[in-house]
Amino acid sequence: MGGEENEVVSEINTTPLVDIMLVLLIIFLITIPVATHTVQVNLPERMSHLTMVKPGNIVLAVNADGQIFWNEQPVADMNMLGSKLVEISAMKPQPQIQIRGDINARYEFVGKVVDACQQAGITRVDFITQPPKPG
Repeated sequence: MGGEENEVVSEINTTPLVDIMLVLLIIFLITIPVATHTVQVNLPERMSHLTMVKPGNIVLAVNADGQIFWNEQPVADMNMLGSKLVEISAMKPQPQIQIRGDINARYEFVGKVVDACQQAGITRVDFITQPPKPG
């Protein structure tokens, strides 16, 4: 009787590992569409450090026609953009502004967005680019 209780189990219990992997899979399946569903702009190619898109970040996209989008919602004019940016600049901590400018957009359009951020008192503005194609 006593010898049976002291047997060494030589099998690895993989149930907790499988549970963790399933949870991670579900998290990735939920977050990937959110991270990839954005306004379609053709980004310039540059090598830079990776910028994480966090849920609190504000993404301003400028398409080739100069239309501005606030987190995928079109912005009517620069006054509306300025008022939204002033509201954001008052938040503590201030969210990060990420600008996604189409490679075919005139500099004037992107420059106006940067100027509006500066006028509103935004302290952190990043430009989102895509890495160059290998080869």
